[in-house]
Amino acid sequence: MNKPVRTGHVAALWALVYGVLGVAWALGMPGFPWGASDPDPDGALSILAATTPRSGWWIAAFALLTAATALALTRPAGSRLPLFPAWPIAAILVLVIPDSRLMMGVAYTPLLLVAPLFGWGLGGATFADAWPWPVLNQLLCVLGGLLLAAAALACGHDHARWFTPERGRKAVYVAAGVPLVYCLTRWAWALGIPLGVDREFLAAGEDGLWLAGAYLATFGALGGVLTLGLTQRWGEIFPRWLPGLRGKRVPPLLAVIPAGFVSIIVTVAGLTYLRATVAGRFALAEWGAWLPECFWPVWGAALATATIAYHLRRRGSTPAP
Repeated sequence: MNKPVRTGHVAALWALVYGVLGVAWALGMPGFPWGASDPDPDGALSILAATTPRSGWWIAAFALLTAATALALTRPAGSRLPLFPAWPIAAILVLVIPDSRLMMGVAYTPLLLVAPLFGWGLGGATFADAWPWPVLNQLLCVLGGLLLAAAALACGHDHARWFTPERGRKAVYVAAGVPLVYCLTRWAWALGIPLGVDREFLAAGEDGLWLAGAYLATFGALGGVLTLGLTQRWGEIFPRWLPGLRGKRVPPLLAVIPAGFVSIIVTVAGLTYLRATVAGRFALAEWGAWLPECFWPVWGAALATATIAYHLRRRGSTPAP
């Protein structure tokens, strides 16, 4: 079985399994990940916050459409027709259904791992708080969308011509620069400077909340520095100061997988903030708390572009001089 056929079959299998889950939820099985069972405060994050377990029938229908599309992608190359539903379905699964909690779970996981070593209580937060079932389900949806996207890419049509090295370089600079606005606000708050907010807002987080925000900001800034590696020599050859690795080639997937995943979660988080902004949930006077995040879809798109360009360059060339 060749790769395009295998990828399409895996995507179809995912869809069928998820469709069975949808039917089970509609018939009363516990675990429906949205609506009343989702710890989404005020239903402000997920676009499916108003759904009920009866929506499982719609989930099953959507899954059936996804499975049919995935199977259509396994047919001999030549027809572009299956691509028309494939890409919108993949976008819904990867970018629309998840929300900003996916990024929060990823960002706080390293902190939760090291907290016991330093005796940090983190307010009693645990992995169960960072990764409740509704958020794990978002990961499951992202997996399904990526499988379908991989099946579409494997159809044999040329999708690579747009991702030139020059576009990749420009995208790297955008991806490294956009998160710095967010970083500046969170670092300022940790230092007691009310950048983009009033002092009353700042005082509400003096119990350690802004230190956590500064941690996330630093996490984002370091990610921006690592993004530069997508166009630098040290992104292809390990630098000399890494004992045991110096001079060796960087495995492309070591950069592509994390960068690709981060591009998804920051885009999802940014779209969550954009929806909340359009809904009028934020005050203009507190722009520092929401405006930087509204630019995250630009960050995500730029990072995705840079990652694809890096992948294509590494797939068929020697390391950059």
